Amino acid sequence: MRFSVNRDVLSEAVSFAVKLLPQRTTLPILSGVLIETTESGLRLSSFDYEVSSQTEIDASIEEEGTILVSGRLLADIASRLPNAPVNFATDENKILVTCGSANFTLLSMPVEEYPTVPQVEGQTGLVPGEEFATSVAQVAVAASRDDVTPVITGVQLEVNDNSLGMVATDRYRVAVREIDWDGSDITGDDALTALVPARTLQEVGKTFGHSGNISISFANKDDRELVSFSVDRKTVTSLLIKGSFPPVRRLFPENVDNYAVINTSELIEAVRRVSLVLEREAALRFSFSIDGLTMEAIGSEQAQASELVDALLTGDDIVLSLKPSFLIDGLNAVRSEFVRFSFTKSENTNKPGPMLITSQSSKDQPGADSYKYLLQPNLLLR
Repeated sequence: MRFSVNRDVLSEAVSFAVKLLPQRTTLPILSGVLIETTESGLRLSSFDYEVSSQTEIDASIEEEGTILVSGRLLADIASRLPNAPVNFATDENKILVTCGSANFTLLSMPVEEYPTVPQVEGQTGLVPGEEFATSVAQVAVAASRDDVTPVITGVQLEVNDNSLGMVATDRYRVAVREIDWDGSDITGDDALTALVPARTLQEVGKTFGHSGNISISFANKDDRELVSFSVDRKTVTSLLIKGSFPPVRRLFPENVDNYAVINTSELIEAVRRVSLVLEREAALRFSFSIDGLTMEAIGSEQAQASELVDALLTGDDIVLSLKPSFLIDGLNAVRSEFVRFSFTKSENTNKPGPMLITSQSSKDQPGADSYKYLLQPNLLLR
């Protein structure tokens, strides 16, 4: 195998291919990047049995072939090569890399032991890249990071009518968002769902967020349910999480008469200040009244804190406790100048229900987006 390729093109392609590879793997072969010659250049692939990345780039091919090389090592080398064409050549089980005055000799990994990279054929629908990336960032923050319950470590994609819904929860909070879906109409019992690992979806959002429309496809092959995300000549596939996602959408109220509107950035800064005296996992006390919002933190005998923030309250006074980090996650995700806190009721009159966070474009005008973040109050030590 012998070829030459532009240094910047190679570096970007290898970086993309290795981005989703695990930092550590029990199978060293899965740390490799597969490089194959094609009619127009090269195809670079990585696969760890759960997630794959594949991209095609232009290259000058002198001798066709396939090689497998350590992905992260090649990425490090490619990012530091001088500004000159990069030449690859194979010599038995070695790969010779030459760029300007720089020369590297790398060990070739056994191609025959590498698993077949999955292909998900057929375009199911298109979503706007930037809106997709924004929605993923808003929703994925609510996914669980505890692998003990894998089903809630993912983001559920729900295709229905002409929209793509995203839902995530860690049992203490729920985030949802809808975006436009351009594809064949799916209605009623035909609604399509796919539970995608949150980490994978976040990387896809970051990588493809500024690339125009993203093509999303779904497939069921050999009892393996897959989803693929494609833009231009790049594709990421992911094995779906098996299991039933909890029916958390029913927790969202239709209408709430008791709510408060607050400046988002002012509230975030105040929460961060008052939280400084709290011990880990402790909750902040929030008191909403006609005078505004009072936050109180009783950290220890050595330190306490409180602060009053302007808030426009509609309805009854209310007092509740919230975990600061979860609240800030929701406030950061809203991405609007003002935020609305809607206070739901529970069956227990002495205990407040979940608090709904939504965007406000002004003190009097609700936001135009569909993002909702439901946070359970009284979040104390787990």
